[in-house]
Amino acid sequence: MTIGGIITAIIFGAIIGAIARLLVPGRQNMPIWLTILVGIIAAFIGTWISHLLNLRTHGFNFWETIFQIIVAVIGVLIVTTLWPRKT
Repeated sequence: MTIGGIITAIIFGAIIGAIARLLVPGRQNMPIWLTILVGIIAAFIGTWISHLLNLRTHGFNFWETIFQIIVAVIGVLIVTTLWPRKT
């Protein structure tokens, strides 16, 4: 993986994580670095799921993005239940 690929993964992970946090109702008490990490992991898992289901398209892959966002929402829900709340 090149430096450009790593930077792209971080940026795309931040976007996917932010979208997931917007879709989850209520306030999530998690830092931005954890949002980015959840987004990056969700991007990899969502891509894997779409390739597993053979949903490959050229250019923008709608289904891949949908799976990435769904996995990110699940990840945000899991992290917010496990992450300690500030008092």
